[in-house]
Amino acid sequence: MGEKAAVRSRLLPVLGEVFRSYGYEGTSVARMTAATGAGKGSLYNAFPGGKEEMAQAVLASIDRWFETAIFLPLRDEPSAPQAIRHMLAQVETYFQSGQRICLVGLFALGDERDRFAIRIRHYFAGWQSALTQALVRAGHSHTAASTLAEEAIASIQGALVQARAMQDTTLFPRALSRLAARLLPVSLSEQPVTTLSHKGE
Repeated sequence: MGEKAAVRSRLLPVLGEVFRSYGYEGTSVARMTAATGAGKGSLYNAFPGGKEEMAQAVLASIDRWFETAIFLPLRDEPSAPQAIRHMLAQVETYFQSGQRICLVGLFALGDERDRFAIRIRHYFAGWQSALTQALVRAGHSHTAASTLAEEAIASIQGALVQARAMQDTTLFPRALSRLAARLLPVSLSEQPVTTLSHKGE
């Protein structure tokens, strides 16, 4: 990895949290330099396209993580129930029991939606497609699986908003448990969720 790529890799997680805290419009150079400890020159050397390039890079890193940690197992894991249980466990960990907001969802709600429309659609469409495939393998018809996948993702996003609003760390896990009951046979939904081995970012 080159020096510039290494700097970008180091900065991306911090920049992602700045965007989560302040949104796209509220994220200023001052806030980015304060959070990263990097000067303005260093930031723009790593991201010549400025704030938009930083946001695009953050969204790309999120996309890579979800592809590796969640979408790929949903598509390829032979045991569909295990893949779904893994998804729920990863989602709970990634979103810190509902206390970490979904940056893609945040961008989808703001004025920056059109600026990042392709990545936003890719994230949600990719998730629905992958979950649909797992549900089809679990025995649902394609139409029923697609509807259930759409409702599941909407439930996750809605629970994230509610958990954040209520500052309740138990709300999101409860929502995931109810979702498990809908997505999995009773005997499996009652088991603790587990994760599959993967190489995520």
